[in-house]
Amino acid sequence: MNDQPRKKPPAPASTDSARTFMTADRLSWPPEIPWPTAPDDALWFHPGSNIALDFHGDPVQAGVTVLSDGNHHMALGQALQEFTGAHPDSGGVFYATLPPPLLLQILQHGALRLANLRLPLTPQLLISPPEFFDQLARSGRPVSHAPFMRSRGNVLLVRKGNPKLVHDIGALCRDDVRLFISNPHTEAASHAVYRDTLLQLCRIRKLDAAAMAARLLGTDGQVLHGQTIHHREAPQAIASGQADVAILYYHLALRYTRIFPKFFEIVALDGRNPQPDSSPWNVTSRFHAGMVGDGGRWGRLLLDHMMSSRVTEIYHGHGLLRPDE
Repeated sequence: MNDQPRKKPPAPASTDSARTFMTADRLSWPPEIPWPTAPDDALWFHPGSNIALDFHGDPVQAGVTVLSDGNHHMALGQALQEFTGAHPDSGGVFYATLPPPLLLQILQHGALRLANLRLPLTPQLLISPPEFFDQLARSGRPVSHAPFMRSRGNVLLVRKGNPKLVHDIGALCRDDVRLFISNPHTEAASHAVYRDTLLQLCRIRKLDAAAMAARLLGTDGQVLHGQTIHHREAPQAIASGQADVAILYYHLALRYTRIFPKFFEIVALDGRNPQPDSSPWNVTSRFHAGMVGDGGRWGRLLLDHMMSSRVTEIYHGHGLLRPDE
């Protein structure tokens, strides 16, 4: 660690909305693309928090492609690694872990532009919240799907040592505590889960739920909204000093404390058990899995693998459960 003073992050783009996640000292390069690009091309690029981290594998050699929401990426990665190990002749799995709205664009246009790189993507397997599959059906692209996994509720993530003394939801009402939360527009599903959890607990604790709702919209400047992919942006925001605390799925916070044990720790929203399995106010998310068409040569085998007891064990180890658990 150097002793140079930390530079302040860029000022928010607007004073009448929540701050937007930014990373200081990053140049915003213009596109350098050798082909005509349509204005509705799906685009994925954030130089501060996600330099292709959510694209995994060899898209040319892989025998199967998976598009998934990213909030259980750590468990998904391990499950797909085991599938590849069991089926080496498959060529491996290429998978992308992205917000559902972006997955819809990819399915509509058949490709994704990653900065200056264009990736044609034709998935055999989709994993996402059930609302994603409902949207697919409404757009004329129905995919048969079934319940896959669910989260275990939500917690707070803070810096190691908890310098702001965040011990429960009450700290989020303080003017000296800056909260990170996923974006209400680009990641509406997770934002709604986090918002509803906070508002329900506020009512139980006799806190001002209306004031909390206003704060989450950014009316007092104490909330930092992510841009596009909060499972990378949240820990970065805390590590860079842009936020003091983040509300996250328990399994995401668990992941960060495991891979960055010197940087982060978990705080329970109610100040009690950081494993929020049975609190009715703590909203959970559900994920479904579905095969596109006939799944090609490997799609059915992969789907069966994802529904297996071994994958259940993997997801348990990362803090997630099957929907009926």
